[in-house]
Amino acid sequence: MRTEDWQIRIIQLLSVAGLLIAYFLYLFHEGNLIGVCTPSGWDDCGQVSGPDAPYSSVGPIPVALIGLVGYAFIYLATWLRDWWPLLDEYLPELLVGTTTLAFLFTLWLTGLEVFVIHAICRYCVISAVFVTIQFALSIHYLREVNRA
Repeated sequence: MRTEDWQIRIIQLLSVAGLLIAYFLYLFHEGNLIGVCTPSGWDDCGQVSGPDAPYSSVGPIPVALIGLVGYAFIYLATWLRDWWPLLDEYLPELLVGTTTLAFLFTLWLTGLEVFVIHAICRYCVISAVFVTIQFALSIHYLREVNRA
């Protein structure tokens, strides 16, 4: 591990935590978990990511599954770079591209929660914070690499 790549390790750690949250939400979406959170005003996971929630899927694909794949991709990219020199060379750009897509998707989902659904899922908010931090760190990492 290189000490100058601390951003990569934080992005990697957030990916693991994001994987757990996305898997949890995927199980909830599929109906394998009941009563994830009790509806109370704005906090209603069932309306946002539940099995019958109208915006919990993009076509036939659950949003939680998209998050699961995205977090897995980010984790694998940061992990495999130690063994694949070509990936190490292009990792800053790959991370900025991937986290930018994740950030924009998260902004769209958060906008749906606030302005259309009028409910927020606390686990989705935690995931949105993770994605935002990953996005900022990937930009910082790219700038550091380009400066060196």
